[in-house]
Amino acid sequence: MDITAAVLYNKEGYHTGGKKLLGRHSAGEGFLKSLVQHGTADSLYCCADSATTFKEFCSHIQPWLQKPRKVRWIPMERPDLLSQPGTIYRPDPVLSQMVWARRFVDQRAYSVCGVTHTIGTKYIMEAIGDLITAPMQPWDALICTSAAVKTAVEGVMREWSEYLAQRNGGKPEILVKFPVIPLGVDCSAFPQGVEAVNSRRQLRQELGISPEDIVVLFVGRLTFSAKAHPVPMYIALERASQQTKAKIHLVQAGWIEDPREEPDFKNSAQIFCPSVNAIFLDGRQPEIRKNIWSAADIFISLSDNIQESFGLTPIEAMANGLPAIVSDWNGYKESVRHEIDGFRIPTLIPPPESCLDLALNYLDGSLNWPTYMGHTSLATAVDIDACTLALCQLIENPELRKRMGENARQRAREIYDWKVVIAAYEQLWQELAEIRQGAPESAPLKPGKPPYPLGDDPFRVLGNYATRSLSNEMMLSLGAIATPELLRELQTIWFTNFGQDRRISVNIQIEILDAIEQKGAVSVGEVLRRYTKNDQELASLYRTLLYLVKFGILVISC
Repeated sequence: MDITAAVLYNKEGYHTGGKKLLGRHSAGEGFLKSLVQHGTADSLYCCADSATTFKEFCSHIQPWLQKPRKVRWIPMERPDLLSQPGTIYRPDPVLSQMVWARRFVDQRAYSVCGVTHTIGTKYIMEAIGDLITAPMQPWDALICTSAAVKTAVEGVMREWSEYLAQRNGGKPEILVKFPVIPLGVDCSAFPQGVEAVNSRRQLRQELGISPEDIVVLFVGRLTFSAKAHPVPMYIALERASQQTKAKIHLVQAGWIEDPREEPDFKNSAQIFCPSVNAIFLDGRQPEIRKNIWSAADIFISLSDNIQESFGLTPIEAMANGLPAIVSDWNGYKESVRHEIDGFRIPTLIPPPESCLDLALNYLDGSLNWPTYMGHTSLATAVDIDACTLALCQLIENPELRKRMGENARQRAREIYDWKVVIAAYEQLWQELAEIRQGAPESAPLKPGKPPYPLGDDPFRVLGNYATRSLSNEMMLSLGAIATPELLRELQTIWFTNFGQDRRISVNIQIEILDAIEQKGAVSVGEVLRRYTKNDQELASLYRTLLYLVKFGILVISC
């Protein structure tokens, strides 16, 4: 059996060519490219909302297809077809709607698998909380990209569970799995060997950097609130410049998200590290994103915000053989080994309950997400002295840079290369399939009960609105105006033909009318027995009969 997952696709989640380049875009595109190139299944499955979106998916993956693969479309309105791949993969943690939809089909039919990126927003926190109340199963998984994220997610769910137990009695059971699988990087996509040497020479010439100068590289969005406040980095670089007497160039390859921050980034560099040549490049340009690593000697990223959860750029730096100086923060704690691949710089935050006012104002909307992040960023300190020491050690010791860079390159290939990561995904999907075969089902659907109580059949929820409901004993006879011509006429008017795709075909409708005309009257039950084979046809026929009654083509008698 193929081990794979249908990819829930919309271009925004898997595309790096937009005006805003976020980490989740790079991760999504990297995942999709690697699933196409390194996945072992014969077929690729795309779950999309339309044939147009599926066509876009096919166009998106076409350059990556290295061997013949069947590419199959699963329409979003047909979750029953997800039993073919066995798993659906969504590139975020918002899983509750998907598992409720599965309950309309068969809870054992397939697994639902998501992945974390930023987890601090209200939207994502609510989605994580929904995993407690939604019908999650032991064969579902939310992939955490780092152990730090897993700890945070489990903590939120534990607190929410305790609240629900206090509110409603009983303790909700957490069934969804939280495997830790990192994001990946295509190690082969960056310049290697002679190409890297030539790229380094060319870029340094273009930027006016001498071969013996030191280049410290930051890659990522240039925003103090959502990536890294630059001033502690600037201060540490200036101190390192004074202590080592080295000519240092700081290349910041990214893009400034908020125009208000552009003068602050550039002016503060002149104020806090005047001895350092600060160079700003547009990191959204593919050639810069690919080649700028070759020009550098040291990578630096002092992330200090609650938006970051994993951090792709350190492992991209590792894949390029650069020693990394990173803050001891979130996923950086796991990717960069201190004093082996680089240095992790200590961080300091306030004790719990120091920011409850911020949490309240973010909840009530008086603080938006960027402002909320900004306040927490300014309350997070990165050890400038430790950063200065790390910079000095790497600047003054080329052998240390080389050794740490080679350690980092090897680690990236062994742990973070997409080939390795996709294999971990496939192993997870296999484990979920095995669990799905035998584990007890959580909250099995009882006959006659709604699959989703807050989204039930409107005619069950609102059944008391009507005088009565259609029943098998009711008799159907032709109305005074029942003719095939009138039925055809109804098709020509938009608002009388509306919804035809959810009713039985007009030809079958005419066949039913002919049968009723021959007998004079036919019971609803007899029509249902004759013209339905499954529940979907049954639902369509019920609606069709009421449609014909609505326009006087059929009449009902008890």
